[in-house]
Amino acid sequence: MTTDYEVTYIMRPSLEEAEIDTKVDQVTKVLKDNGGELVGEIEKMGKRRLAYEIDDVREGYYVVMKFKGEPATAKELERQLRLNEDVMRALLININE
Repeated sequence: MTTDYEVTYIMRPSLEEAEIDTKVDQVTKVLKDNGGELVGEIEKMGKRRLAYEIDDVREGYYVVMKFKGEPATAKELERQLRLNEDVMRALLININE
């Protein structure tokens, strides 16, 4: 049974545009390798000021992505985002709930 999810993650602001594109492609590859399916476009929201500092950093590069997949796919994606040193925070939500 597939479920609709939305993941928002914040990447380090020190990354260059090309590096951000590469990292986003890596996250998308992890999703597809685990049986997930991208829904719509990946929304790159750009650099934004954070509501509060994370490790003395005041800005972050926001990326929003919607996808369909099994709960195990979502769990693996969340795990990979936590392991990625360039991702400061990630929030994965189930859209159906």
